[in-house]
Amino acid sequence: MIIQKAKISEIGDIMLMYKSCVEGMLANNIDQWDESYPNKDIIMQDLIAQTYFIVIEHNIIIAGINIDQNQDKTYLPLKWKDKKNQFLVVHRLAVKEVFWGKGIGKSLMIFTEKLAIKKGLNSIRLDTYSGNPKAMNFYKRIGYNEVGTINLKPNKNKYHCFEKIIK
Repeated sequence: MIIQKAKISEIGDIMLMYKSCVEGMLANNIDQWDESYPNKDIIMQDLIAQTYFIVIEHNIIIAGINIDQNQDKTYLPLKWKDKKNQFLVVHRLAVKEVFWGKGIGKSLMIFTEKLAIKKGLNSIRLDTYSGNPKAMNFYKRIGYNEVGTINLKPNKNKYHCFEKIIK
């Protein structure tokens, strides 16, 4: 398994990975994502910004994540422990459905933590959908603490925000 920065030329394979992930989520009654999100335009912005990373196994893209320092404005009122606001934000972590439960997501989060340390940052922030109990339990299991809830998208339930202090 290799984690590396994605290239614009890989957009087609990245979108196939998301399609698999979304189909698996919907089959498990998790309506966090659909055919409109994450979409090609959003992922292309990540690729242009060079903040999107992929997991490759046997020359196939099996997972992806965007890691940057851009938090949604709905994060601002929350009581984050990192008062210096030196953080990375995780967006759009996805794993191809056939690879669920194999530690790929955890590997991506460890990669993110190492990236935060390398950049001299203090914490990692993220949000996940309240209708996705698997993801919420996953983040808690790997040491993330819930700091509050936000209304991120219209016609969706609340999103829970998590933080992990790295140093």
